[in-house]
Amino acid sequence: MKKSIIAMLLVLVMALSLAACGGSSSAPAADAPAADAPAADAPAADAPAADAPAADGAKVGATVLRCAFNQTMDNPEAETLLKISDDLYDATEGRYSIEVYPSEQLGDQASTLEQVNMGTLEMTMIANSVIEPYAPDFAILGTPYVYDSVEQQERLFTSGKLDELYATTEPSNFIVLSAYSLGPRNLYTRDGPVTTPEELKGLQIRVMGSDTCVAMMNAMGGKGVTMGQGDVYSAIQTKTLDGAENNIITYVTLNQYEVAPYYNYTGHLMIPDELVINTTTFASMSPEDQAALKQVCLDSIPFMFERCEEFRAQYEEQAKELGVVFSDADVAAFQALCQDLIDEVANKDELSQSVYQAILSER
Repeated sequence: MKKSIIAMLLVLVMALSLAACGGSSSAPAADAPAADAPAADAPAADAPAADAPAADGAKVGATVLRCAFNQTMDNPEAETLLKISDDLYDATEGRYSIEVYPSEQLGDQASTLEQVNMGTLEMTMIANSVIEPYAPDFAILGTPYVYDSVEQQERLFTSGKLDELYATTEPSNFIVLSAYSLGPRNLYTRDGPVTTPEELKGLQIRVMGSDTCVAMMNAMGGKGVTMGQGDVYSAIQTKTLDGAENNIITYVTLNQYEVAPYYNYTGHLMIPDELVINTTTFASMSPEDQAALKQVCLDSIPFMFERCEEFRAQYEEQAKELGVVFSDADVAAFQALCQDLIDEVANKDELSQSVYQAILSER
């Protein structure tokens, strides 16, 4: 009997040891924050197995870097991450690939960046506003009405003019590899069109969790309310919120048109999403593999912008078929109300001034 018990204990110890040595593809640590609940009726992506690639036919490298993000696998950001993974595998001759965890499977955006900061997760793609608490000068990239067009934003993100800004995250133990955008964010509302500051006055509108985003919505005439994306659908449905703001892709993908069928072209924000990597993970790569990762990320930016343009056209057409009411807004009026905020953020310090000038130089 004693021998049997000892044998069973040895098997248990070996199993635990193997689980602990699972490498980069292992499941998140037990103390990793849990993901927020998905929006009501929102489509959920299938969860990949912890030790398997997120897509059939994906190339799996000798070292697999886990990357978490909050969108579904139907989103162009997922396509971009899968492309980066395959290109990285090729560029490093199979030494590296990336495993994608969508739909907040490893936690919401703030928690996945914290995991990268702590070194318990290798990579994440997160909204610019989530980086602001670590590197405040990033706020200028997410300030309302600083971009005139999507094309201007793409030129900026591929120009190399943001390298000094990106370097400010390294003391927080992560490195920004590249920046993307799903396109202009617009207001969408529950009870009717909102096309002027007067119509927006007093409405409770969900914004991302940053001081800049709250100040933006308050300046535009509404009341900015920070809330996790997973709670927005039910909050609008129960009239806790009067609406929210987002790009057309996310609006349709998360079925938020069902509770807020009025989509208003305010075009107030084109906030970037940044792909980041833990500094220790990056430092563990050879100089050649570091250069390969940076290059495939840079090369992925035009791909992402092109796919997003295609997606926006498809999703707008789909939304019209679903009964969404689209309205042009008085952009000039909203922009004028945000000018003081733009000036405040742009002139915060020399680096913010420099980044703002870089933004303007790409118009």
